[in-house]
Amino acid sequence: MSKAIVFDLDGTLVDSAPDLMDSHNFVMRKHGYEPKPLSDIRFLAGRGASNMVLRSLNEAKKAFDPKLHKQMTDDFIKHYTDNLSKNSKEIKGVTEFLKWGQSQNISFAVCTNKLEYLAKKLLKEINLIHFFDFVAGVDTFEYKKPDPRHLTQILEIMDIEKHNTIMVGDSETDAETAKSAKINFVLVANGYTEKDKDNIHHDYFINDFDEMKGVIDKMRFLS
Repeated sequence: MSKAIVFDLDGTLVDSAPDLMDSHNFVMRKHGYEPKPLSDIRFLAGRGASNMVLRSLNEAKKAFDPKLHKQMTDDFIKHYTDNLSKNSKEIKGVTEFLKWGQSQNISFAVCTNKLEYLAKKLLKEINLIHFFDFVAGVDTFEYKKPDPRHLTQILEIMDIEKHNTIMVGDSETDAETAKSAKINFVLVANGYTEKDKDNIHHDYFINDFDEMKGVIDKMRFLS
């Protein structure tokens, strides 16, 4: 019986915040705004370039200019495309867990609100892409997280039943997606979110992927 684990990307498999913040601050400086420290905007790292730029523009308390927002978003994506793996690194225990999962015949996929080509480029550059059977980005389908179809469409393509699936993520967006899809959800600590774990729906919680095998045992996922 086929089993699958579907992962969020930013903040779940990869600590990508440093490179995202570098691109954010590059754009801020280019357009005459103050850069920000990583601690101030780390929680936005998994929400996409447009949202990151929009938050900073709103905080600048200037009249909103949609053309400027689009230009800054485009500049962000271009800079990030060329620099997305300079300081990004996998979350502790990821490679070891993925190797173990492959040995157990578990299929892996990614469900991210990052553009698909950027998600694949990042996974390739940090040497994780070969573990995944499918990568769905924000532009892969007509819908995105927290719409559950972003997740369930992946399972349809992979021909995996929902009850044989686990979703792993780091934020309320991932949690809402899994809950709406009626799929068990594992929350990863220290994610890109302003909420603490007690305020995010989850079935299980891990500090890092060294704990994931124990969770799978508790769930009797491979039974």
